[in-house]
Amino acid sequence: MATMVDVARSAGVSVATVSHVLNDTRPVRPATRRAVLDAIEELGYTPNTLARSLVTARTRSIGLAVSAISNPYFTEILQGVEAGALEHGYGLLVADPHDDPAHERTVVQLLHERRVDGMIVAPSARPAELLGYLARHGVPTVFLDRRVDAGTPPDSVPSGFVFDQVCAENTEPVALLVGHLAELGHRRIGLVAGLPGLSTTGERISGYRDGLARAGLPHDERLVVSGDSEAAGAERATGTLLSLPAPPTALVTANNAMTIGALRAVRARGLTVPGDLALCCFDDFSWADLFSPRLTAIAQPAREIGAEAVRLLLDRLDSPGREARTVRLPSAFVHRTSCGCPEKGSDA
Repeated sequence: MATMVDVARSAGVSVATVSHVLNDTRPVRPATRRAVLDAIEELGYTPNTLARSLVTARTRSIGLAVSAISNPYFTEILQGVEAGALEHGYGLLVADPHDDPAHERTVVQLLHERRVDGMIVAPSARPAELLGYLARHGVPTVFLDRRVDAGTPPDSVPSGFVFDQVCAENTEPVALLVGHLAELGHRRIGLVAGLPGLSTTGERISGYRDGLARAGLPHDERLVVSGDSEAAGAERATGTLLSLPAPPTALVTANNAMTIGALRAVRARGLTVPGDLALCCFDDFSWADLFSPRLTAIAQPAREIGAEAVRLLLDRLDSPGREARTVRLPSAFVHRTSCGCPEKGSDA
């Protein structure tokens, strides 16, 4: 196995210069750097990651805590984080907190104990323990998708804890869905909302209310039900809406898992979309275009959110004292047919 001495001899430089190239600990002339990298490639030299971490105090690894197993949207975010991390030479350690505050705290601690340089987390609805742990240990952190300062009690955020955040626009896109359904003539529009306490849930409910107000429609509390951000909860919630004396004629579901649950509830009652119930959903997903009818949806820039989270974290690692940043990325309206509109090019 080739060593740093072999690389230095082949490149005609000192071992110290090879170390500086590998660890980025001192500027090296471009020609010298190229010679070292060529020697590494030719000899098949593999750097000792443990030794490097002792020199730089970094492991070049990132901890990611998202519910990727249970939520396809977070799977796309994971792909964005992984691509961004690899682009910058970082490895990725992944844990699934299952949207459970106690489990979230445990998995973040386990990732931290593996000496990751920083953390990217999609926080739960009750992140107080998580925030306390990250603050006590000074872990550089980026929160994605859910904002911890929206609906989080001020005393839950430890004093002096600085973190960055990246998420999609939530409020205006839901207002757009409601407005579209209102333009199609619907006057009773239901919402299957997410888990209470999540910033995304609050923002999407606000968007729903804004959409009703702009359309001149009254807000009926009975038409807003919680699906707890998962399919089974949404199936129950949709059943509740369909059992009302005056059920909604249109429905907005607030994430992709809840869309599946809502469709199950509609099918269980022998109803059809959009014949009996128009449907629009927040979160597009890879098979939404394969449903019959094809699902009208808000598409979040999931991979871009993941990649931006990596950029924010690396910026934080390079400049620990800079001000916190929150980045909002735009979502897109994907117009299909579950809302009741005809197929493009159709004469219907």
